[in-house]
Amino acid sequence: MSTRTGTERMARFGVFAECLLTGVWITLAALPLVTGPAAVAAGAAHMRRHLAHERGGLREFAADVRAAARHGGLLTGLAGWAVLTLVWADLAVVRAGGLPGGPLVGAVGVLALLGLTVAGLRAATAWRPGSSWRSLLKTATRRTAADPAGSLVLVCGFGVITASAWLAPPLAAPALGMLTAAALAVDRRHARRRDVI
Repeated sequence: MSTRTGTERMARFGVFAECLLTGVWITLAALPLVTGPAAVAAGAAHMRRHLAHERGGLREFAADVRAAARHGGLLTGLAGWAVLTLVWADLAVVRAGGLPGGPLVGAVGVLALLGLTVAGLRAATAWRPGSSWRSLLKTATRRTAADPAGSLVLVCGFGVITASAWLAPPLAAPALGMLTAAALAVDRRHARRRDVI
């Protein structure tokens, strides 16, 4: 094995390890539930710093969580929980059979929830200090619709987190870091494709 190949493998392993650690940080910061978007935004900022070989650690991550939460991240988290509650109520009515065309309405509700969740993840990974969450969400919603392949990758990532939480709950935290890194990669890929076109 050449030195260059060994160095590249160690660098890739370093990124993988940083993803796992970032997932744990995101999980801990998101425990109050409404801080989820701010925690993912801070995790994405940490991963960007790591990939750019800039200094960053837990202190910078915590500062990013506070900044993202203060400037609309908490309201975004509350709105996300409100949407989840509405979809859950919708599905309860569908299951009870009290709605004409219930299965179709339920399927549309689940697809809308998945789309909004992907858009929320994309908005959080695009966050920078001083960004407006409203404009981030608008842009992320357009990106979610314009890049169905990337959106499907992120839906599959949510599936991995769900399976991890179901099979071995402690694995869900590191998987969240991997999903955040995947969201960064999907957005970079989308930006590159847009520049080529």
